[in-house]
Parts: sequence; structure tokens; C-alpha cells
Amino acid sequence: MRSKSPKILIYSHDSFGLGHLRRCRAIAHALVGAFDDLSVMILSGSPIIGSFEFRSRVDFVRIPGVIKLRNGEYTPQSLHLNIDHTLEIRSSIIEHTAEVFEPDIFIVDKEPLGLRGEVVSTLEALKGTDTRLVLGLRDVMDDPAILRDEWDRKNVMPALERLYDEIWIYGPEGICNPVEGIALPKTVTQKLQYTGYLRRALPAHAEGQPLPEPFGDEPFILVTPGGGGDGVEMVDWVMRAYEAYARPLFPALIVLGPFMPAASVTEFTERAENLRDVEVIRFTPQIEPYLAAATAIVGMGGYNTFCEILSFDKPTLLVPRIVPRREQAIRAARAENSGLLRVLPIDHYPNTDLMTVALADLPRAPRPSAAGVDNLLDGLDIIGDRVGQILDENRRARKTRRLIPFPQ
Repeated sequence: MRSKSPKILIYSHDSFGLGHLRRCRAIAHALVGAFDDLSVMILSGSPIIGSFEFRSRVDFVRIPGVIKLRNGEYTPQSLHLNIDHTLEIRSSIIEHTAEVFEPDIFIVDKEPLGLRGEVVSTLEALKGTDTRLVLGLRDVMDDPAILRDEWDRKNVMPALERLYDEIWIYGPEGICNPVEGIALPKTVTQKLQYTGYLRRALPAHAEGQPLPEPFGDEPFILVTPGGGGDGVEMVDWVMRAYEAYARPLFPALIVLGPFMPAASVTEFTERAENLRDVEVIRFTPQIEPYLAAATAIVGMGGYNTFCEILSFDKPTLLVPRIVPRREQAIRAARAENSGLLRVLPIDHYPNTDLMTVALADLPRAPRPSAAGVDNLLDGLDIIGDRVGQILDENRRARKTRRLIPFPQ
């Protein structure tokens, strides 16, 4: 007999980077913390998902990984198969997991159809069941015109109209609108629910623990390019400022990220060895203690980094990327306009003087909380409330069906 305890399945295509996985993990951890009998399964293609710790009642299924090439096409990460065969395997694993797991809620992260449409068959199979189908969108997807063309090309709108029951936007209404400029029918706009950003916190076992080396209790600037795959220019720019030594700067701890190219890792590590005030580490799956201890933060403006900046309330300088998507640049500009942080456009790279001045001024910059923006970080609470409502509805529906007598 299968378990009747509530279950949530989260799909994250994770072709590259850390963003999707970390967002899904944050939601999963918050939900099992809110519901004692809830189990959450994450479907992910991330090659490093096993490096992260997961709370009790959260687990994952690793589907074969893929890599997005510069021309926009995908190729298998490890398997010696063509991409169509790999996607067929991924789609089969996703659908079979959903069939056996029987989730009360199926949350699809960011990609309405999944990678190259791989989640459509699962959505269609679940549509006639009690499973609530939810699309989760970050606060900014891309430049509106580019997103509109992408969704038109992929024929996304029928799925938004016919398959999904709800669309959750992981941000507060009024700062960013991920579907800005897209003519959505009323049947779709009625499904939109803004949640607020997803608050981050120190893991329970990290409370009160000393910061790992190298800085201990000393003030420092944390530099984080997220996954690191597209953060080479930002890290190089910061290091140029320290190498120039034109002004006294707070010490810097640079977390390069697991996807930074190996050649760049070697270069930055060697350069840091010649700098008294710069330390480099490759990757940590638990960056929260460093965020909590840092005096200020330099980042690129990805969704998770932005949530962490707000949660730990640190003076921040963002150097957002502008290719292949303008997502980070849009988010950074809106945040700067709201008084939450400062931005140094990557267009000015590698102007060392500009970076030096920005780093020197950063520790004295206002914290995000000084901007007085309300309801920024309610996302996990609002998601938890909505999940509770859905689970209650499902319990009542099952109870009603049991009470209906069989025909004589």
C-alpha cells in the first residue's frame, strides 16, 4: 500500500550553474520544516547535486546531465549518446518518478515545458489526477522581447493555459515582472501569484560556529560569482583592483564556484598567492556562514545571490552579466533604483580605477534594509501557506470520494 502522507515533486532542468538547484532546495527545506509529514523529491540534472546536504524528508533523483553550447544547442554532459536519446531517457525518468511518487503538487522550475519539452508528457499524465501543477518563475526571466520570442518559438502558451493550475512568481509585486511585455490571456493572468523573494538563513548547525579560515573575526568583502561559469571577468576585475593597490581595501575572500573554467581557477589562485589581502577558495556548498560574517558582498546578480544579499542585509556591489541573458542586469538595475544596492556595469571592465573606488566605498554603503522596501522576503512563508491550502483541499477531496457510496 502506498503512503498517504503528502508529497511534492520539484523538477529543475539544471543544464548549468547553481541557481535552479539552490532555489528548489530552499523551497524544499522550508516546506518540510513547515509540515511534519511532508516529503519532497527534487528531479535535477545538476552534476553537483550530491555535494549539497539535504534535510530529512528531502531527497533527489539525478537525471542525466546536459550542457548548453554557445550556439544555444544542448549536448550530453557525460554520456556518449546523441542529445535526442539523452532527452528521451531524461523524460522517461521524470514521468516514471511522477507516476510512482504520486505527488500532491508538481512544481516545475522556470522552464514551462522543461528542457526541450521533456516535462510535457509528465504534465499531461498528471493533469487528470489530483496533483496540482505549478510553474515557478524567478522575478526576472530575460529581456521581455527575447522571452516573448522564446516562448513563441517553443509554443509555451498552450501549456500555460491548459496544463498549469498556478504560476508562482518568486518575487514581490512592484519591483520586477517576469512576464512584462507578454500578452497573456486572462485565463493565464488569473493563475499568477507573487510570493516575494525566498529568505535564506544560516543552517541550524552553523549558528554560533566560528567562521572557517582564513579570516575568522576580521572584516572582509565576500566576492561570489555564483556557479562561476560566467564570472571570470568579474573576478579578474576585482583582482586587478587589489593588484593595483591604489587605495587601502578591506581583505577579500573570493569563492570561485564549481563551474569556473579550470584554467581560470589556476590563474586566480596563483594571483591570490601574491596578494596579502586576497584569499581564494574553489567552492563551498554552504556559503551562508561566509555571507553572514562578511562586511559587504560583491556579486553578479543571479537570483539566489540577490536573495542572500537581502536576507543577510549586507552592503552590496553587483556586476551583472549581460549575455546570454539580460536577467541579472535587469534585476540589478531595478534593485539599484529601489535603493537596495549599487551596480557597476560590466561594460566598464577592466577599468581598474572604477572598481577600486567602488570597493573602497562599499563597506560604508547602506544596507538593503535602509531602503525601507516592504514585504521583500515573504516568499517561503507565502509558498508554505499556499501549499497548506492545497494539501487541505486534497485531503477533503479524498475524504469526500470515500464517503460516496458505490452504486448498487
